[in-house]
Amino acid sequence: MSEKSVESFLTLDEVLEATGGVHVMGAVDGEGGFRFTSVQTDSRAVVEDTLFVPLIGEFQDGHRYIPQAVEKGASVVFIAMENFERDGESFRNISMENPSVAFIAVENTLHALQAVAARYVEKFPHLIRVGITGSSGKTTTKEILVSILSQKYTVISNPGNLNSETGLPLSVFGIRKEHQVGVFEMGMNRRNEMGEISAVLKPRFAIVTNIGTAHIGNLGSRENIASEKAKIFDHFHGFGTAVIPGDDDFASFLADQVEGKVVYYGDGADETVSSVRNLGLDGTEFCIEGKKAVLPLPGKYNFKNALGAIALARVLGVDADGIVNGIASMKPMFGRSQVVKGRYTVIQDCYNANPDSMEKSLDFISSVSCGEGQHKILVLGDMLELGDASKDEHRKAGLEASGTGASLSVFIGNEMKAGYEAFNEKNPDAESAYFEGNSEEAMDMAASEIRKHANPGDIILIKGSRGMGLERITQRLGEER
Repeated sequence: MSEKSVESFLTLDEVLEATGGVHVMGAVDGEGGFRFTSVQTDSRAVVEDTLFVPLIGEFQDGHRYIPQAVEKGASVVFIAMENFERDGESFRNISMENPSVAFIAVENTLHALQAVAARYVEKFPHLIRVGITGSSGKTTTKEILVSILSQKYTVISNPGNLNSETGLPLSVFGIRKEHQVGVFEMGMNRRNEMGEISAVLKPRFAIVTNIGTAHIGNLGSRENIASEKAKIFDHFHGFGTAVIPGDDDFASFLADQVEGKVVYYGDGADETVSSVRNLGLDGTEFCIEGKKAVLPLPGKYNFKNALGAIALARVLGVDADGIVNGIASMKPMFGRSQVVKGRYTVIQDCYNANPDSMEKSLDFISSVSCGEGQHKILVLGDMLELGDASKDEHRKAGLEASGTGASLSVFIGNEMKAGYEAFNEKNPDAESAYFEGNSEEAMDMAASEIRKHANPGDIILIKGSRGMGLERITQRLGEER
């Protein structure tokens, strides 16, 4: 099938109706006219027949990249009305040179992206729409659920953690007629971001992993975070199902926001899950209806994520065999409780970090038993986007690290200096080191410090926010394997 035979995601009329925009220049509906089969906000990713949406940020205005997007094959371009009124002549010049490109002026390009994404989702009324949110564990829960549901359904999900005000709308354009279930991770770091992306997907099923302190710097309190997360239920209208952790202290609050059915999960909530056994770094063994399964992700927190996924899979009719097979077919996820074995055993958990996930990782490493002559080493990097709470939360992490039994604790980053100081105040005689920033030099020094202390077989936890790039330490340690 040729690219040109692929139907346009939306017609011009559908786009104008969804966005309230004005078709100011270029192609119209009809043979060889208006069409797009890809949507991008990054001009570098534009291919032929792409809708290019230039976003306006604090330091960057995507409108400056419209010429590059058109050159690469953009067939439809949104323009913020204010930009068009201010600089219409330059846009008209681009249009004159590219008459087949449709230009649509909209009030706000981000909101227009969300609006066309919502309109696109409406074209698939039979899709079972699942949203997953929470302060931590969203991506892990999503990957477990997708693996299980794929035993029964054809499933689409957002790649990686494209779960934001832009990531979620871009992800839904991956939906096709053959998909039966859409599982989409939904994150937020500001007020009403969840409301906006919930209006795009309109999930009828939702899992909440927990209510923690991620992005508390922007939202102010856990109560505010819970209120925002609960907007994932906004479009249930009496027909949805919410899967909520029964032991979370906001469980009752969340349940009260649900206009539909509530299913609780957690320890003892599902009587068909039994014989739970912690396998340490090898994960968790358990039985479901007497059938044995092994979740290959270590830690109680990952098993709890699995229980949330299992609970929703049950709601959607997956039987015990499907659940066991789905768990067994899980693929390792980069940087998420990823166990890398070699000269050392590295637990690489550096795809995301916030106070909740940091506490869970440190609790897990505390529970790991070492063999004779084996030691534990911590490498802790900055937790980003904590705002005014940053110093206190990093100090708390340092105090938590002091109780893990690690033979060496390495702190790295600008914010984690507070953690290093708190650690040394509590354990002045413990082996520790601090390296500022996240430069290549900092990674070199951290890896060198670890090599001075580490013996073959030692267990090394590497935990920090994605922006720190701590996987570079794993790479350096791997050079001697």
